[in-house]
Amino acid sequence: MRQDPATETFLAHRNLLFTVVYEMLGSAADAEDVLQETWLRWVGVDLGTVREPRAYLVRIATRQALTRLRTLGRRKESYVGTWLPEPLLTAPDVAEDIELAESVSMAMLLVLETLAPTERAVFVLREVFDLGYDEIAEAVGKNAGAVRQIAHRARAHVAARRPRGTVTAAETRDALEAFRHAVETGELQDLLDLLAPDVVLMGDGGGVKQAVPRPIVGADKVARVLSAGLSRIDATWLRPAQVNGYPALVMRLDGEIDTVVALRIDDGLITGLYAVRNPAKLSHMERETTLRR
Repeated sequence: MRQDPATETFLAHRNLLFTVVYEMLGSAADAEDVLQETWLRWVGVDLGTVREPRAYLVRIATRQALTRLRTLGRRKESYVGTWLPEPLLTAPDVAEDIELAESVSMAMLLVLETLAPTERAVFVLREVFDLGYDEIAEAVGKNAGAVRQIAHRARAHVAARRPRGTVTAAETRDALEAFRHAVETGELQDLLDLLAPDVVLMGDGGGVKQAVPRPIVGADKVARVLSAGLSRIDATWLRPAQVNGYPALVMRLDGEIDTVVALRIDDGLITGLYAVRNPAKLSHMERETTLRR
């Protein structure tokens, strides 16, 4: 049965809209809610007045995401422990689009967390999706001149904090293999050799699962925590997976996903270790999510 034009158009752009909103929020669950709100507004639109459905839908989704982003900010203030983005099991083609993979990586999403809501929206729409300033201005409720200034400021902010070079999947796989080898053999040295002096370990248990309560900084401190933690893990619990466009490790206990471990690598060394354990953030690891630009 043929779908109505509004539904067809929305579904044609759904993966793009999800990607935009997820990059703005770092939360797949909230992104799904925003898409539902976008759909409800879209079906009330007179399609005869819409010249560019893609731009119109992005505008609706962006406005809804900005509202949700401010709510998320208040929610994070009362979050128990460290807040990390919600990991996604991504399709292989995401890794093939290097720019898209970098933009949804755990490392980049954490950088985007340091932007103000409007800055984040402008950066994502401009740098990742290459929208024009006039189009972005309509989406965020600013004039084009203001958007140019916001984009310049956000670009400089991100450039100072983003990974220092393009990270290859092979580099990430090698680091994860060292991680897995350390678990399997109890020999930590190969893993420790990959830790940057300023490496940061972050864990998100959401107050439900045990995790490091605050970021641990420095190779020596991270090594001590890893040494204690890895000794309690069986290597058979760990499986490789494609998470947010890059190789990662997924730990399962009794068939259920317990932890997702993602890395940030700079100049060949691990500068970030991110362990997501909050069960509420692991539902999108059970099936592949399709992302689009």
